[in-house]
Amino acid sequence: MSDAPLRSRYRITRRGAMLALTAVPGARVAVAQSLDKVSFQTDWRAQAEHGGYYQAVAAGIYRRHGIECDLRQGGPQQNPIQLLLAGRVDMVMSSAFSALNFAREDIPFTCIGAIMQKDPQILMTHEGNGIERFEDMRGKPILVASSGRATYWPFLRARFGFTDEQIRPYTFNIAPFLADRNAIQQGFLAAEPLTAIEAGARPKVFLIADAGYECYNATINISRRMVAEKRELVQRFVNATIEGWAEFMKGQDIAAASALIIRDNPEMTQAKIDYAIRTLNANGVVSSGDALRDGIGAMSAERWARFYGSMRDSGAYPAGIDVTKAYDLSFVNKRVGM
Repeated sequence: MSDAPLRSRYRITRRGAMLALTAVPGARVAVAQSLDKVSFQTDWRAQAEHGGYYQAVAAGIYRRHGIECDLRQGGPQQNPIQLLLAGRVDMVMSSAFSALNFAREDIPFTCIGAIMQKDPQILMTHEGNGIERFEDMRGKPILVASSGRATYWPFLRARFGFTDEQIRPYTFNIAPFLADRNAIQQGFLAAEPLTAIEAGARPKVFLIADAGYECYNATINISRRMVAEKRELVQRFVNATIEGWAEFMKGQDIAAASALIIRDNPEMTQAKIDYAIRTLNANGVVSSGDALRDGIGAMSAERWARFYGSMRDSGAYPAGIDVTKAYDLSFVNKRVGM
């Protein structure tokens, strides 16, 4: 990773998807009372992995907490962090890596919650080709996107003895995987495997988090200034978001949220959303670890320290970063939604 300031590494662009909000019967915020506006940017096109935010909009949860949420979907031409740094959005969905970058470069932004206890990053191959564990992939070609080379790949290299010579470019086209029964490629837990299944393949999936990769994902990142100046509003947003996720992951009464996801991203279907919810739940992506005790969004100083230590030891980050600057635990671990 470059040591250049984050601001110099991001080209400023913006694309927002405004969600219309309607009054919800029984809401504790009176219709005549103005709502606090908060903008939130997701990391990609609308999908089930953003479902808790859409549920909080569709079910009126944000409104019950006195918030009008401007929920904006991401896409291939967007970088949520650049928008956050430029002040174009209040909060963004990202990962622990962004927060570590804040700490490394002493930029006044932080992570205040982690919706996903497990990073959904996977490697997948085909069933029946003799690959049964990560160790069996050593020395074999693996399709990896450029972003993965700076995130999970150093972990795999240090943990399993992978080498950079194994890397082949992954262009988010699954055709090479389908054509080669010995192929190994990266993916996301509820995305590429389903695409492969729909194409007639039998993918074998390896969740990197289950091998000890402790990256928090679907994090809520925000400026320290907003934390200081609007703490009560930020807490309401976090609580409402967690309630939305608790409802969405149950898969009940989510028709309106699913409709909003499909409206924003017509490539989504209800079948894909249902598959994602089942898969995320089966693998404990949202509810596992500290979240089982402290609620969705939970984080701990101990895990942050371990993750930074593992990425430092793998060569992804230098020594000497004050990891405590990467996060703020004061908004989570309150058992909201349990």
